Amino acid sequence: QVQLVESGGGLVQAGGSLRLSCAASGRTFSSYTMGWFRQAPGKEREFVAAITWSSGSTYYADSVKGRFTISRDNDKNTDYLQMNSLKPEDTALYFCALKRRGILVVTSNYEYWGQGTQVTVSS
Repeated sequence: QVQLVESGGGLVQAGGSLRLSCAASGRTFSSYTMGWFRQAPGKEREFVAAITWSSGSTYYADSVKGRFTISRDNDKNTDYLQMNSLKPEDTALYFCALKRRGILVVTSNYEYWGQGTQVTVSS
């Protein structure tokens, strides 16, 4: 059974940094893409970033490009989202998810989801 466990969320002041982690277990992930999404209260879940497990190709939403960096450690089956220059509008519940096919910004293409980790950025 595939399991995704996020960690690293918290409260930070605007301009600060956080690093989120997503530990995956339960199968081999070489054919998967790992994505990060976020959902603020009253808003839809939105794509943040993604990385292909095999090649390490990365993709970012325009709103986080240049501030967030996604990476992965294949040996640990863990991926990371380094978030710098955080803004109050980055406040949300952050989820990691796995998919094998389909457009990477579409939430319904992701087969497995973590429980989420809260990021709160104060102004």
